[in-house]
Amino acid sequence: MAPEFEIVIGLEVHVELATASKIFCSCPTRFGGAPNAQVCPVCLGLPGTLPVLNHQVLMLAVRAGLAINCTIAERTKFDRKNYFYPDLPKAYQISQFDLPLATRGQVIIDTPAGEKKIGITRLHLEEDAGKLVHLSQDGQIGTAGSSLVDYNRTGVPLIEIVSEPDLRSPEEAYAYLVALKEILRYSQVSDCNMEEGSLRCDANISIRRLGQEALGTRAEVKNMNSFKHVREALAYEARRQIKLVGGGGAVIQETRLWDAEHGTTHPMRSKEEADDYRYFPEPDLPLVRITADVVAEVTKELPELPRERRRRFTRTYGLSDYDAGVLTQSWELADYFESAVESAEGAAPKIISNWITVELLGKLNADYFEITQSPVSALQVGRLAAQIENGTISGKMGKDVFTEMYNSGKAPEIIIKEKGLAQISDPEALGRLVETVLEQHPGPVQEYQKGKTQAIGFLVGQVMKSSKGQANPQLVNQLLKERLG
Repeated sequence: MAPEFEIVIGLEVHVELATASKIFCSCPTRFGGAPNAQVCPVCLGLPGTLPVLNHQVLMLAVRAGLAINCTIAERTKFDRKNYFYPDLPKAYQISQFDLPLATRGQVIIDTPAGEKKIGITRLHLEEDAGKLVHLSQDGQIGTAGSSLVDYNRTGVPLIEIVSEPDLRSPEEAYAYLVALKEILRYSQVSDCNMEEGSLRCDANISIRRLGQEALGTRAEVKNMNSFKHVREALAYEARRQIKLVGGGGAVIQETRLWDAEHGTTHPMRSKEEADDYRYFPEPDLPLVRITADVVAEVTKELPELPRERRRRFTRTYGLSDYDAGVLTQSWELADYFESAVESAEGAAPKIISNWITVELLGKLNADYFEITQSPVSALQVGRLAAQIENGTISGKMGKDVFTEMYNSGKAPEIIIKEKGLAQISDPEALGRLVETVLEQHPGPVQEYQKGKTQAIGFLVGQVMKSSKGQANPQLVNQLLKERLG
């Protein structure tokens, strides 16, 4: 990027709330139903129907607002956002305008320069629109001869989280999205599944010369279905704007679509302002009052959030920042780790962390499994670590046992017994093996006694070979050193 320019980014994140029914009617919200099978007169906006606010939607939105450190409004209302598009059956969207549910929050991200607070302007509730299916080879509107509309998503409850323009690079935008997703999933507000559209992001980006206070003309970028695409689209758009302005041109305020195949953005339409939507209060929904008691109750129910849990893992379990970060990517994985520690009979948490982050996650990722689909339970991982800690098996044997656990689902104790893998830790039995090896290999013995201490590695290997790998290597080392004087 050109050093004389500063990039300014703000993100608008739409999140589907984890409710069984829609925001203003009882239609189901489950993903993947037959087209237009989960609709009713209310969510289709047929004449004579009236919306009724889903109370669970309100409570989840309050929880989300508190999780990102927002102030919850004492009074909030709904408004009609008027625009015409085929996926909007009423020709308006029930949203919130001047009295949003929550304001003035923050999300903390990690940057190379340290922690950075990203301000949250507002969090408001709204209903989702339908989904357009474009009949073209690439599924894009620009190449489609016609489009179909599926209204199943119409009325699904959304929160829109609008950040301040505090982000200064595509990498910071990526870090913000990761942090926000973790918070929302820990709060169990949403599954944040981008593949199913549960989390969608629009990005506003502009540039300005260093030292300039006024914001530049921004472009809004849409059609990004992964955090990786958000980062790539913002990087391209920053380069485009810098080249344009640096060459004497001007940025046009517009909405642009991201083309992931070609790695470019292209114009979609001129950017609308609030006045273009002709907001006015929704006459069919009353003012909503949220008491201090409700806020206190929801606050009390908030779980330990990812940043706090990460710090506790480093403080309580002695984990590195990296290991704690991996283990707290999801609350399910963090719970799995703590359950494994509880069942490990004193085995070091760092050792358990290694088994999970290296062995288990490596196999799960290869099989495209989530931690909730793991064929190895947290109890089994803890018991395996305990077997290694108490000397029943060696760490090398543990890898073989773990592979069998993953493939068969059997407990480590059963596998160890069935395969006869129990480590030999009896000093008397190992002493006999050591004496035999010393008698059979006088050369390495003489080398060791002449000062070539590395020769003991050969002797250890011979004892391990004669015991078929079951000898306790630490004890073998100790006995050899004693016998060799």
